[in-house]
Amino acid sequence: MSPQVSRRLAFAFGGLAVLIVAAGTVMVVTALDAVRHYGAAPIMIGFAALSLSYALSGVVVASRRPSNPVGWIMLLIAVSEAQMVLGAGYVALYTQHWPAAPLPQIAAWSGSWAWIPGLGGIVTFLLLLFPDGHPPTPRWRWVAWTAGIGILLGTVGTALATWSSRDQILVDPSGNYSPTGIGVPFSVLGQVMLFGVAGVASIVSVVVRWRRAGQEERKQLRWFLFAVSVVGVGLALSFIPGSSFFLLGIGLLLMPISIAVAVLKYRLYDIDVVIRRAVVFGLLAAFITLMYAAIVGVVSLRFSGSQAGSFVAAATLAVLFAPARDRARRIADRLVYGKRATPYEVLAEFSERVGGAYAADDVLARMAHVLMEGTGAQGARVLLQVGSERREAVSVGERGEETTVEVTHQGQELGALAVSMPAAEPMNPAKEQLVEDLAAQAGLVLRNVKLIEELKASRQRLVAAQDEERRKIERNIHDGAQQQLVALAVQLKLAAGMVGKDPEKERTLLETLGTRANDALEDLRDLARGIYPPLLADKGLAAALEAQARRAAVPVTVESDALGRFSEDIEATVYFCTLEALNNVAKYADAGRANVRLTDADGHLRFEVQDDGDGFDPNETGYGTGLQGMADRLASLGGELIVTSAPGAGTTVEGRLPAEVRS
Repeated sequence: MSPQVSRRLAFAFGGLAVLIVAAGTVMVVTALDAVRHYGAAPIMIGFAALSLSYALSGVVVASRRPSNPVGWIMLLIAVSEAQMVLGAGYVALYTQHWPAAPLPQIAAWSGSWAWIPGLGGIVTFLLLLFPDGHPPTPRWRWVAWTAGIGILLGTVGTALATWSSRDQILVDPSGNYSPTGIGVPFSVLGQVMLFGVAGVASIVSVVVRWRRAGQEERKQLRWFLFAVSVVGVGLALSFIPGSSFFLLGIGLLLMPISIAVAVLKYRLYDIDVVIRRAVVFGLLAAFITLMYAAIVGVVSLRFSGSQAGSFVAAATLAVLFAPARDRARRIADRLVYGKRATPYEVLAEFSERVGGAYAADDVLARMAHVLMEGTGAQGARVLLQVGSERREAVSVGERGEETTVEVTHQGQELGALAVSMPAAEPMNPAKEQLVEDLAAQAGLVLRNVKLIEELKASRQRLVAAQDEERRKIERNIHDGAQQQLVALAVQLKLAAGMVGKDPEKERTLLETLGTRANDALEDLRDLARGIYPPLLADKGLAAALEAQARRAAVPVTVESDALGRFSEDIEATVYFCTLEALNNVAKYADAGRANVRLTDADGHLRFEVQDDGDGFDPNETGYGTGLQGMADRLASLGGELIVTSAPGAGTTVEGRLPAEVRS
């Protein structure tokens, strides 16, 4: 069906309902005395208003969302309720002004069964299919079939059962007549299926839909629940003697309006507080009514004619009112806010989720979901502090105007939590406090995640550095010693061919071969020193670094204070980190001199390379490849690297790692 045809059909149904209501209302007003005589004036006014409300809302929804059956169901409900007004108005007009009106019994009889499709559609199909036009899951389709069969059996059965009483209904439309015939069991069965089975199941489906709904669908359901809560309060008050049906009527009028607002535009107002108070009030009203009636009834049976029942009921309600009110508030919070019931529950769920053994990405995703659901935000992000900038670690939901709270642990800034609140639910002090409490708990989580990520990156850099060193050794062997040895092999063949032919050339060639063999050996020794210097193995750190200092591009002094010997991996780490620091001095510092200091104290081996060069700002310049490699190498042995520098004040590179003197 095209949108244009759907729009015309929607306006046709809505217009039909309005015309029927208008005609019925004119008849009711014309014969108002007769309507008052039967006490039906308030009911007819209510049905007229209800029909118009469903007609207008149904036209809006069906014309704009033709694929959603909710709008068409509202239009059918409007026509059903309009027929009630028309039938009552026709009977009143016949009674007071038009005794010759044709078929008045039929008009009176139609009112006995025409209410069933309208009311049945409200308590079943609207509850079951709102807001997207589908049941919560396909398994709920049986409720729709039960409701449809119940409406059919109840309507046809009631119509058959009251047909024989149509003359009596015309005389007394208030309902003082007895249905008879074969239609009675069908009427009873249909109404039990409709209201007792499908109606109850439809209410349960709303609860199921709410529990499974996302943030967007819950915003739609809140409008509907607001109207339903008003109906519930009005229904509870209607059982109190002397009360009116005014609030119940208001709730029934709000239902189609709330459906239209929710389907078309559900971010107009923040109604959470209104819904919550309505639910609390309704639960308390129902509790007081039922408890009062039960206690008065039991005591009255025991003490006939006594006023003890009222006294005992009042005293019991006074004692139970506070616990009942607290319980009603908790139920209302759960219904309205879902997982935002209390900050304590959100924090407890947060601790439970992030306390499990999950991967880093999964932990952050769970954290973001708890943050979004707990605060009712439309989106949430977890940010990690990496160096001087914050990087987005995970994001869920929609981005909008954000509220950001920093995450710190032991004084260190680790990142931030950011939530985007919808326009209808702006940030308030309670929600902001909840985000701050979550940020306080998230500190250890972000620290662990950051450490894991840094460990992964460090391992990747170490593997890459090892691969690079192997390739470097391969290149050095290929370009140096290997070429020399190949040349020696060629020249040895030449020398073998000259044996006994020219002693002078033979002697010269052998001397050349000896020189090149020594050169190749020296190159191999230099290569071996780069892997693990023999001097380091024989004499220790101080001697090896002093030898390298003599070859440095800038004057270097080494201070060691009678340093002892340590394990090979400790000495190799300090040796190569110091050489890397001296290389940086020669390449980048533009220094006049450098000083190397080695100390051993408190179970730690410490080295310090200080220069008088240009220096730099560590806050603006991060670790390069050389410094990062030094930090990773020290960290692999439980050590740390500290770089201190300032523009024009030189640079100090300090390394510490736990080490015990080797005996």
